[in-house]
Amino acid sequence: MKKAQTFANVWDAIEGPEAAAMMTMRSDVMIAITDQVRGWHTTQARAARKLGITQPRLNDLLHGKISKFSLDALLTLATRAGLKVKLDVRSAA
Repeated sequence: MKKAQTFANVWDAIEGPEAAAMMTMRSDVMIAITDQVRGWHTTQARAARKLGITQPRLNDLLHGKISKFSLDALLTLATRAGLKVKLDVRSAA
C-alpha cells in the first residue's frame, strides 16, 4: 500500500514549490483583506470606493477568485484596507 502524503496547505499539494509559495502568499493576503472588508459592515459599493476598485472587482475578491489578483494588486488593496503587511522569510528546512 502506498503511504499517503501530507502537505502544509493545498497549494503545496497541487503546485511546484515556487508557485505554491506565491499562491500561499496571495491567498493569505486575500483572506486578510476579505476579513477586514467584511468587518466594515458596509455595502460592497462603499467598500469598493474605499479600496479604489470597482464593485465587480471587489466581488471577485470577496468570492476568492485568486487567479484575478496578482500579489502586487493584493498588497496595494491590503494597504488601502488599512492593513500592514509584513513578509516573514525563513529557512525552508
